[in-house]
Amino acid sequence: MAFPNSQATTYNDKVVRQFAIMTVVWGVVGMLVGVIIAAQLAWPELNMGISFLSFGRLRPLHTNAVIFAFGGCGLFATSYYVVQRTCQVRIFSDKLAALTFWGWQLVILIAAISLPLGYTSGKEYAELEWPVDILITLVWVSYAIVFFGTVGTRKVKHIYVANWFFGAFILAVAILHLVNSAEIPVALMGLKSYSAYAGVQDAMVQWWYGHNAVGFFLTAGFLGMMYYFIPKQAGRPVYSYRLSIVHFWALIFTYMWAGPHHLHYTALPDWTQSLGMVFSLILLAPSWGGMINGIMTLSGAWHKLRDDPILRFLIVSLSFYGMSTFEGPMMAIKTVNALSHYTDWTVGHVHSGALGWVGLVTMGSMYYLIPRLFGQKQMFSVKAIEVHFYMATIGIVLYIAALWIAGVMQGLMWRSINADGTLTYTFVESVKASYPFYVLRLAGGLLYLTGMIIMLWNTIKTATAGRSVTVNIPSVVAHA
Repeated sequence: MAFPNSQATTYNDKVVRQFAIMTVVWGVVGMLVGVIIAAQLAWPELNMGISFLSFGRLRPLHTNAVIFAFGGCGLFATSYYVVQRTCQVRIFSDKLAALTFWGWQLVILIAAISLPLGYTSGKEYAELEWPVDILITLVWVSYAIVFFGTVGTRKVKHIYVANWFFGAFILAVAILHLVNSAEIPVALMGLKSYSAYAGVQDAMVQWWYGHNAVGFFLTAGFLGMMYYFIPKQAGRPVYSYRLSIVHFWALIFTYMWAGPHHLHYTALPDWTQSLGMVFSLILLAPSWGGMINGIMTLSGAWHKLRDDPILRFLIVSLSFYGMSTFEGPMMAIKTVNALSHYTDWTVGHVHSGALGWVGLVTMGSMYYLIPRLFGQKQMFSVKAIEVHFYMATIGIVLYIAALWIAGVMQGLMWRSINADGTLTYTFVESVKASYPFYVLRLAGGLLYLTGMIIMLWNTIKTATAGRSVTVNIPSVVAHA
């Protein structure tokens, strides 16, 4: 299958520009919804009794907007940019690349409208879900064709490691989506459907999907960013290319088995729970191998952290990646999980990864990309990047510290019993005790959102001050 490009001597950065801008826009939207629902947990009356403003409707909107809109657009933008530069060819198909942009925005808009209206997949029974799943599949297949087509037509013999991670992310997410979204429509022309699975099998498929969405959408793809943008921003080669390949194969093999750790002490067979726990503990090694490889890339260039806020975003993101990938395996241990599961400790853990790792590495990558995409040497305001970095970092620390404390407190209160075997505390008492930590979490979220708004302002000023540029593909290719 061939999709000829009319401008084979230049890179296609139009689609990269589009995705980069929408990364920032959706970031503001997704984090704004997050702040709203965080406020509702402290003051439930804020939903004003309006169904589409309720926590249950807005919470899936928040997760979808942050993960798939903000994170997804960031992954599309960086993968399209990186694969062209490292393969030294124009993107495989301009038309399919454009389809992935407009198709992905349509998916996001449908979710933004349907989720507050209550059209969600409850797994057992769903409305409006399967036609959207088909649209996602079409967009994702187009994405795979564009990405792997570009790799397949490369001028450089070597496939740079960032493309290994982007490629694994694309393939794994395709498999996850197809299996987890398997549904049986009630009628051929209707929008209602039933899940293809039931009971404990449904739970297992759901958490095989859920944890591997973390493993591939929120880890492997963003490691592709890390392996390109940290060396570029630091002006140093990757610390150990051999370690990066070991990191890749160890990570993608191990992650696939870790999902059952979400189902400890449930109807899932005990051996499956134990298997998930063991692979989660093994996962610490490749995760920390990647973190060390990224941080040690700064060997001989540590002084750059003093003056370069973009590099700070990228390196601190790796610190949060290392912390989250230690905390995750620890929480997968059954005895620890007995305390942590269903508490806000889990929510804190998720957000240390989402805000600290995914958020910061995406922001750092966008700050690298955006001025180059608009013919500028740097962002409109470097000082604003500095302010954003400190607001985001302080916001994350407030957020996760509040939820760690709240979570451990909740777990201890729920398991506390009197001498006669009755519960010491009612559930509502644990909710009341969590209130000050919910307010502190809201303060952290507000700081993080404010930083994102500053980034949007900086992006608009940079884009309007610059112009769309066309970059020529090097005619002399260095084979490395």
